[in-house]
Amino acid sequence: MTTIISDTEKRADERASGQYALETSSEGTALEHTTEQSSREATICVVGLGYVGLPLAVGFAQSEYRVIGYDVDDVTVDRLQEGIDTTGDLRDEQIQDGNISYTTDATTITEADYVIIAVPTPIDDDERPDLGYIESAATTVGSEMDPGTTVILESTVYPGATRDVLTPALEEASGLTAGEDFFVGYSPERATPADSEHGLEDVVKVVSGQNEKVLEDVATLYDSIVDAGVHPAPSIEVAEACKVIENIQRDVNIALANELSMAFESMDIDTQEVLEAAGTKWNFHDYRPGLVGGHCIPVDPYFFAHRAKREGVDPELMLTSRKVNESMPNHVAELTIKALNECHKTLQESRVLVLGLAYKSDVGDIRSSKVANVVDHLREFDIDVAGYDPYADNDEIRKSFDLDIQESLSFDGFDAVLLTTSHSAFEDIELDDVAADLDDDAALIDVAGAFEQNDAADAELVYRSL
Repeated sequence: MTTIISDTEKRADERASGQYALETSSEGTALEHTTEQSSREATICVVGLGYVGLPLAVGFAQSEYRVIGYDVDDVTVDRLQEGIDTTGDLRDEQIQDGNISYTTDATTITEADYVIIAVPTPIDDDERPDLGYIESAATTVGSEMDPGTTVILESTVYPGATRDVLTPALEEASGLTAGEDFFVGYSPERATPADSEHGLEDVVKVVSGQNEKVLEDVATLYDSIVDAGVHPAPSIEVAEACKVIENIQRDVNIALANELSMAFESMDIDTQEVLEAAGTKWNFHDYRPGLVGGHCIPVDPYFFAHRAKREGVDPELMLTSRKVNESMPNHVAELTIKALNECHKTLQESRVLVLGLAYKSDVGDIRSSKVANVVDHLREFDIDVAGYDPYADNDEIRKSFDLDIQESLSFDGFDAVLLTTSHSAFEDIELDDVAADLDDDAALIDVAGAFEQNDAADAELVYRSL
């Protein structure tokens, strides 16, 4: 009697038996490019086409995989189908790669050998992890995927969430059993918007799987597109934890710089000069004070804290750091008010121009931008605030900030300029020209430290910085 094995049964059997070659490293360091695997013929579906998922889809397509880009947002998919980059980090011609198809049709997930989920994981109003997008994606994927599929989560989660939240949701929606009928892995995203030197192929990719064979399969898959190599984590929980602590470390160190800045302000000591002096020591870490916005640093500590508290651990240091960084918008607003007072301005009659409304330099993303909090605090004192950002969409700014927005940059008639986000487009600004357009006795509040204090003094501007 001859046994006929279907493609999906064969695919599941190959992954379970580990027929994908992988060189291992006894030191646990990143693996360099390994064998070229036959899965170049595999179909990969990326669920969620934001700043993480879209570059990932493009990366696989450029490596000759067939890629399905799936998203529930009709507007996003329509623009991608028109060949328009929706992230600002890719070129339109990359979006138009013939190996990618963009769709809102969930039934196409059935065609995929690998499904990579890259959906948002925000926190709720009580600073608790909101995994609703993951659960929704898992329900959609589970209801459509074939047996033998490997599902890889890239969204940031707390340790244990892949096993405790994603996997049960996949099993319930599919009626299949993880580890037998389908397979689960986790690979934390390390996307850095507006950083051309640290793209997908340039940064070591941490990978993990629910067992050794799945780990080998997932590692080989990612190794085929990441020039920097992969780091196989010994468990999914290790991979999940490494992602959150990468950003917790940054949050804690920035909080220290911010707390020092506030202390030095009261001592009338220039923070930047102190940091430059301290930086001459070989092991001093160069962190600078500033507003901490975005989708990672202000969020990931709460994910870890949620899991730690479940185990009876109170992560005091990281939560205190969060409080320090969350206090910075008010501190920046207070610096602005002090500068206006030094210029003998009446607050209710003052006009302030905010330069840069996005959450970081050279991106147009205003979501999770702490500049909005600065603006709100200034308005509490009836200060008239306007904004300008050459990267962000003006209509979106007006909706989110309820702010008068300049279509082109003009300093005319303002009492102060507040530089909150140091876009490269601002590098050519001459302070003498700024001072000439501003009202008499005007101020420059330079959050990012982009200008020299001496240049501001020469332009007869009252200068404040963190």
